[in-house]
Amino acid sequence: MSEQQFPRNIVLTGFMGTGKTVAGREVAQRLGRAFVDMDDRVVERAGMDIASIFASRGEPYFRQLEREVLHDLARQHDLVIATGGGALVDTANRELMLRTSLAICLSASVEAITERVGGDRSRPLLAGEDARQRIRELMESRAAAYAEIPHTVDTTGRSVTEVADAIIDLAARWRGGALRLPVATPDGGGYDVLIGRGLLAELPALLADRRLGGTVAIVSDEHLASWAKSVQRALAEAGQGAVVISLPSGEAHKNLDTVAGIYTALVAAGMDRQGVVLALGGGVTGDMAGFAAATYLRGVAFVQAPTSLLAMVDASVGGKVGVDLPQGKNLVGAFKQPRLVVIDPEVLASLPAVEFRSGLAEVVKHGIIGDPQLFAELEGSGLEALESLLARALRVKVAIVQRDPYERGERAFLNLGHTFAHAFEQVSGYAVPHGQAVALGTVAAAHLAALRGDCAPELPARITAVIARLGLPVSLSGQEAGAVLDAMSTDKKRQAGRLRFVLPHAIGRVALHDDVSTEQVLAALAHMLV
Repeated sequence: MSEQQFPRNIVLTGFMGTGKTVAGREVAQRLGRAFVDMDDRVVERAGMDIASIFASRGEPYFRQLEREVLHDLARQHDLVIATGGGALVDTANRELMLRTSLAICLSASVEAITERVGGDRSRPLLAGEDARQRIRELMESRAAAYAEIPHTVDTTGRSVTEVADAIIDLAARWRGGALRLPVATPDGGGYDVLIGRGLLAELPALLADRRLGGTVAIVSDEHLASWAKSVQRALAEAGQGAVVISLPSGEAHKNLDTVAGIYTALVAAGMDRQGVVLALGGGVTGDMAGFAAATYLRGVAFVQAPTSLLAMVDASVGGKVGVDLPQGKNLVGAFKQPRLVVIDPEVLASLPAVEFRSGLAEVVKHGIIGDPQLFAELEGSGLEALESLLARALRVKVAIVQRDPYERGERAFLNLGHTFAHAFEQVSGYAVPHGQAVALGTVAAAHLAALRGDCAPELPARITAVIARLGLPVSLSGQEAGAVLDAMSTDKKRQAGRLRFVLPHAIGRVALHDDVSTEQVLAALAHMLV
């Protein structure tokens, strides 16, 4: 492979003592690249050694210097960079490096690290008597961040040459930058959510990596025919059979009749239990394709390739699939965990602006539920990259679905605004798209919370301002409050005949309530219906 095909930069991260510097120097020498030790750059910038930085200015100042150095290095080329052990624990730092470079996490056992650095009292984070215990605690606290690095090389018991060989091999097989969000599933397994430009073109290799080699049924929205054909060609060129199943567009077709059509097409394609159902489309497509995958032959492999912002940040993750009945949304469904979720932001370039804005409603919702900083950035200048926005919103959902995979508790928080939203969709005959309905429902939930005294009086205005600023509706015309209330009567979130509402108590804190009166709901709707 030529030098031009290698990644722009190679970034080695991981815990202290895993060999980042020695392996980085070896890799740089063999590839003819410059080697950069980030800690050395930080020391140069501060004019003092690391121990002195910690002692005189504290860890926050050290981390700020790391951020500045990382941004400088991200603009350069042909480097092998060894980061400090905590540099990519910071979410923004990690996303920056994963977008622009090949990032590899070096790992080692606690015993190996203790042997290598346990006695090094120049390391401020190892201050104290029990270095082994401190190493174990720090490694546990950083495990989730390190897990997002797509590639790992274990250096325990391996020579520098062996580690360098493994790094260079990864560089030679590099297919582009991607963020990786691992999702644990109830069966003890899990799947990856990959976020990166150009990933759809890499689907054949991504499926092969996960040993998904059967016939692929590409279930896609009729408006995405060119994307579906492109994926089919790529699979065919890789020697993997694929068929395209085109679905009519829109929520009105999310029903059992459409799913029956998918079954018929799968049988016609000769799909067996080694096959893969690939959902290429928005949330409606993902719901129907996933339900078909869960039930055809009692279950075949399922892969999500969402093409709308709404599906990317919400519907594609968590395993909930299903269809509507005339009486209400998602009344028939299942839990079907995907084997992989591939999010390629390039497909959003062809998404109509109104649909992109609809997806932002779920981003706002996730900020309200669990990421105050994300919400604050949406109030301000926004995030610096689309990949960062996707990852930040998804982390909120991933964390919740891992803790509550079957919606027996906390996962219900993800329904913020949805009791109102589903009713708004239904009374409009689904003329109000789901994302816009979620925006309206979130505003209604904020008004309801304020009316009940569950949040500060100013919170509805703050939430309304952000939603309006993103070009989403904050009021609904032409509908009667009574009809909306009647539509709520079939909502699947009811328990013991009582409606349940997720209400914001503050940005970053929501709660589930089943003691909401009809009068309170009508009062909240009075703020919404014009």
